[in-house]
Amino acid sequence: MAKKVKKAGEEQLLDIVVQGMQELKAKNIVILDLRKLESAMADYFVIASGSSSTHVEAIANSVEKFTEELMDESPRRVEGKRNGKWVLMDYFNTIVHVFDEETRDFYALEQLWGDGEITRIQE
Repeated sequence: MAKKVKKAGEEQLLDIVVQGMQELKAKNIVILDLRKLESAMADYFVIASGSSSTHVEAIANSVEKFTEELMDESPRRVEGKRNGKWVLMDYFNTIVHVFDEETRDFYALEQLWGDGEITRIQE
């Protein structure tokens, strides 16, 4: 695991969220920068996929563990862990979405918020 970071900004939070996702081999990780969109409810979305409901929950748990241990940050709210189709983690200005592949295709957040700047993370 990476070195602990004291209270940090959004950029560090994004990096640590991605680390938590990569730790458990999340697929198709994308960061949407929504700061230039007037209608956005957050500055960033971080989106990733898991291959099963168990994998989705494990990725979300890893993100939570990394942010707590490395930044002393906990999500304000976590929704959807029980069903394992779509876990939403609210870090105030950064919203983390972990989907199973079918649910991600159905909701297509990248297309819905496609006016934002998209950064694809290499696997």
